[in-house]
Amino acid sequence: MEPVTLTTERLLLRPLAPRDVDAVHAACQDPEIPRWTSVPAPYTREHAVEFVERISPQGWREDSLYNFGVFTRDGGALVSSMGLVRLGQLAAPTRQAELGYWTVKEQRGRGYTAEAGLAVCRWAFEQLGVERLEWYAEAGNEGSRAVARKIGFVMEGTVRAKVVHNGTRRDAWSGSLLPGDLGLGQAAPYLPYDPARAAA
Repeated sequence: MEPVTLTTERLLLRPLAPRDVDAVHAACQDPEIPRWTSVPAPYTREHAVEFVERISPQGWREDSLYNFGVFTRDGGALVSSMGLVRLGQLAAPTRQAELGYWTVKEQRGRGYTAEAGLAVCRWAFEQLGVERLEWYAEAGNEGSRAVARKIGFVMEGTVRAKVVHNGTRRDAWSGSLLPGDLGLGQAAPYLPYDPARAAA
């Protein structure tokens, strides 16, 4: 897939480019990012080069991982890295993907990540044909959960041993977002569980 650019009221979302390596490297020196994500620690400049110049472009080419750098429209400062990972094939009947993100320490608390996340989710539903988005974070990651809730994700519970961090399996919080949660339609109708129907 050809990389795309999205805009919101305050933000520009675009594929990461070599000129972003230093900003990504600097952001990932914050210990909270590797604490809660799969970002390596210590995070070297070589890690940033690998992520920006190989992993991200390859994901777009293979139509499997859509990484966006999120930047302020006023000044062009890096706000976050946001990725949409395709789960299986987006062709019917799966049509599912997972949203993940980290946010630069100095940019937290301004609503930027939720603003960007909502734009990516709408793009996924409207342009990729996704019918279910998933979000996971290690249990205890209150910041990530607050962002997911602000986007509109419905919290579904705790999944045991979902994530591997520093060689140990840990529980994760999970949530999902459906097109209907944003007032959008979808090709496959959704039939929620109904105890009365199940008993019939």
